[in-house]
Amino acid sequence: MKRPNYATDKVLKQFIKNALEEDIQDGDHSTLSTIPKDLQQSAKLLVKENCILAGVELAEIIFKTFDKNLKVENFIKDGEMAKVGDIAFIVTGSARSILSTERLVLNCMQRMSGIATLTHDWDSRLIGSKTKLLDTRKTTPNFRVCEKWAVAIGGGTNHRYGLYDMIMLKDNHIDYNGSITNAVKMAKDYVKKSKKKLKIEVETRNLEEVQEAIDAKVDRIMLDNMDVATMTKAVELINGVCESEASGGITRDQLKKIAATGVTYISAGALTHSAENIDLSLKAIM
Repeated sequence: MKRPNYATDKVLKQFIKNALEEDIQDGDHSTLSTIPKDLQQSAKLLVKENCILAGVELAEIIFKTFDKNLKVENFIKDGEMAKVGDIAFIVTGSARSILSTERLVLNCMQRMSGIATLTHDWDSRLIGSKTKLLDTRKTTPNFRVCEKWAVAIGGGTNHRYGLYDMIMLKDNHIDYNGSITNAVKMAKDYVKKSKKKLKIEVETRNLEEVQEAIDAKVDRIMLDNMDVATMTKAVELINGVCESEASGGITRDQLKKIAATGVTYISAGALTHSAENIDLSLKAIM
């Protein structure tokens, strides 16, 4: 799949640089003390658990950022199903380089594959509906680019990337302003003055707030922690004048019922904060 626009070369290079510095610092002494400088070897990425594989492209970028002479032969692409015993890729080159990048590659791929697999499972429950599955900002600090990328690989849709690319007025913004009406007016004035192209979303907790958000003419209304019956009434009230988003403690078992309300999106922090890592290993080829 095409790499998301937020996963730029610059962003990934900085992420990799920081991660390698954190791990290696003044040297990978286990490798430097036991592996000859000129030794050339190969290693295979072994899949030890059925999954939707993710992080293959990132792995190659990590290898080549550390050592441009490493060569990677891919057999499974990002987003493809991988089975126990499959070999995802083979990396060949400096044994020292392979060993020094092994843990970073595995940490990223295991986490990303877990998120992609969970996302694929949840998204499959929305087949036949028009509702799209969104992630949230409930991501690991400094690892958001990989986690959001994994959601996209798994078939989900990325919500706003951060605080800078959309205005989302949540309960505290509204409470501090006194009302949805006041908060939206201030947000619209800010957008006009700053000349930024920012959509405005408002979190609502009941049908009265939904109506107030409709009257305020926002781009999207979040239906927060509502039961399905209330959500159905809210979608009827909105009647297509703007987008709607179900959020708040969403579980896998609720997805079909929530989608049946006609809501535009379902957002779930669980996609990134509750996914289990997939068991993968990098094994020397002898």
